[in-house]
Amino acid sequence: MIQFTNVSKFYDEDVVLKDISFTIEKGELAYITGPSGAGKTTLLKLIYCAERPDQGQIVVAHWDVGKLKQGTIPYLRRNVGIVFQDFRLLSNKTVFDNVALALRIHDMPPKEIKEKVSAVLKEVKISHKANTFPPHLSGGEQQRVVIARAMVSKPTVLLADEPTGNLDAETSKTITDLFKEINARGTTVLIATHNDALFHGTGRRVFHLRDNCIEKETIE
Repeated sequence: MIQFTNVSKFYDEDVVLKDISFTIEKGELAYITGPSGAGKTTLLKLIYCAERPDQGQIVVAHWDVGKLKQGTIPYLRRNVGIVFQDFRLLSNKTVFDNVALALRIHDMPPKEIKEKVSAVLKEVKISHKANTFPPHLSGGEQQRVVIARAMVSKPTVLLADEPTGNLDAETSKTITDLFKEINARGTTVLIATHNDALFHGTGRRVFHLRDNCIEKETIE
């Protein structure tokens, strides 16, 4: 589902990722961890084409990312949901409208939009806040909306960048459990985090980034 083969990324003279190779299988939930600046966010950006590799090959859901033309990238991104650390919700739009935005961009009929948004809000247990504006939500509720927005198009891959970075321990566990539920329904999930508590005891594969390389792979 996601395959990196000898991938390197440079910013000018700085090495951000060096000779990265790993595979995430279809339907797997895995983690990438490492200290701040290790390259976790850049690695995720390479998967959804916000950045391009300077060396090596990346294959995502049968798409060879390095060979994609600019006009083809949106088709890849329909298969990849993204949960950002900083939420990126529109404060002047309701929860419903934030989640519906991507579907409206693709000119989906209003009835179908309503059905899909209502269904995904129910999945992430935030239906009761559909008409609320983001500033009136807690951090955990905002994160649920972000997850709903990422999942509304039924992507095959879900990426999460420090999804609990701004949340307390109890809310972090709730959000982590939600990712497990999404994965159990068949979505491939890759979570980048510096928080060891998120993956300890999960029995999942963890890729440890250090000094711009994958230092080791463990099962936690």
